[in-house]
Amino acid sequence: MRGAAFVTALQYAGFVLLCTCACASATAQDSGWKSLSRVTYKKVYDEMLGMKVDVPVFSQDVRNLEGKEMTLRGYIVPTNGYISTKEFVLSAFPYSSCFFCGGAGPETVAEIHALEPIKYTDQPIAIKGILELNDNDPNRLTYTLHKVKRVQ
Repeated sequence: MRGAAFVTALQYAGFVLLCTCACASATAQDSGWKSLSRVTYKKVYDEMLGMKVDVPVFSQDVRNLEGKEMTLRGYIVPTNGYISTKEFVLSAFPYSSCFFCGGAGPETVAEIHALEPIKYTDQPIAIKGILELNDNDPNRLTYTLHKVKRVQ
């Protein structure tokens, strides 16, 4: 892994606390999120963490997307405050809806690594970038988009 994990356990815990868990029963906004929803999870014991963790099992459809450019529309969930930044989390659901509550799951968020800083907004944005799948590092999210550009 390059340097420190993007979403460390501390950032992850902070992200969870920032969620209000006033989860809506909204559905994903576009075919990008619908495609990424084709994942299941299995419990696997992680020796480093000393507990069982959910490990994603990607469908072949999702595996076929890895390394390809895709577009997602969603909401910025800042991990370093409300500033323009190159690294943040994009959620299919509004910031006020926690992905741990209701029907939302970890497949509804993605780590974002943008080429240029993207200014925070509470309105949905569209981005495109290269998809990376994660099924082996429990300290990172299931999906990451690299070389991201804002398209709306």
